[in-house]
Amino acid sequence: MISDRLFTIREEGDAVAILDQSLLPHQVATRHLNTLADAAHAIRAMLVRGAPLIGVTAAYGVALALKDGAGDKALRQSCDTLAATRPTAVNLHWALTRMQRCLLAVPVAQRRAAAWTEARAIAAEDAAANRRIGAHGLVLIENIARRPASLMTHCNAGWLATAAWGTALAPMYCAREAGLPLHVYVSETRPRNQGLLTAWELHEARIPHTLIADNAAGLLLREGKVDMVIVGADRIAANGDTANKVGTYLKALAAADCGVPFYVAAPLSTIDRDCPDGAHIPIEARDGGELRHVGGLDRKGKPATVAIAPDSLAVANPAFDVTPARLISGIVTERGVCAPGQLHTLFGNGP
Repeated sequence: MISDRLFTIREEGDAVAILDQSLLPHQVATRHLNTLADAAHAIRAMLVRGAPLIGVTAAYGVALALKDGAGDKALRQSCDTLAATRPTAVNLHWALTRMQRCLLAVPVAQRRAAAWTEARAIAAEDAAANRRIGAHGLVLIENIARRPASLMTHCNAGWLATAAWGTALAPMYCAREAGLPLHVYVSETRPRNQGLLTAWELHEARIPHTLIADNAAGLLLREGKVDMVIVGADRIAANGDTANKVGTYLKALAAADCGVPFYVAAPLSTIDRDCPDGAHIPIEARDGGELRHVGGLDRKGKPATVAIAPDSLAVANPAFDVTPARLISGIVTERGVCAPGQLHTLFGNGP
């Protein structure tokens, strides 16, 4: 799927190495996390991003924190610190709850080793779940009559956003493996331009794709150029309402108007059964500087930012929006494709 030199997160001794996504797609570089503060910064500053990967990083952040003491107070403080980094992605809180539950049941002397073991398990389970999401999503692509199948996605929900494979992009990678021709329209996803990461991923995987301005999506849908929209998620409420990168709701509205199916792909850890509906999902408000400035490369190929608005200009910069369940054709998880209103059936009697 990807080159062996590329990864999102891995252990290196008593540290954790991450792919610094703040430098992509212009530069591939790794950064080492050695402390709780390093892990919290990586999540908050979006050196790592994507709900599943945020959860994995938080789990490793707890393991890093316990280097300096593994008592109950230190454990809870580390979880509180990491929980405060980003409010919307529920995988973060899911992973921290799992880590805390696991470690509180372990004698203090054994907690440090247990933390690494549990973080490693969370990462492995995420990779396996995403591979299964890919297999289930592949069936949806196979059912598209046109060849090559024409898909649209928003933001980045590929392997960069997870421990491996990705969520919304996993079916595309499976289609590539199966020799199924497809083309992907990738929206830029302003203001952080995560669509550029998707384009970079698809280029690495040799999947044909076209980058579009966010506001071009409606026209392409209306012209019949898109067979299916598939996106990831940062939190899915119990009723199927879904939070994803801001701009997703507009695509869902346009898709519904044009009769194009709209799917959400996410692991079960993204479903928040304690959140009744989208109105209860907290929406992260990010710094206005992200909107007032555009990053890229200067004429010498060096990273640079350009101001497109004065610092005095008032801006609103919500990181996410909520797509109502009524606009979603189905939610693709590791357990199959489910109607938004039937999420409870995915869990049975399990946790």
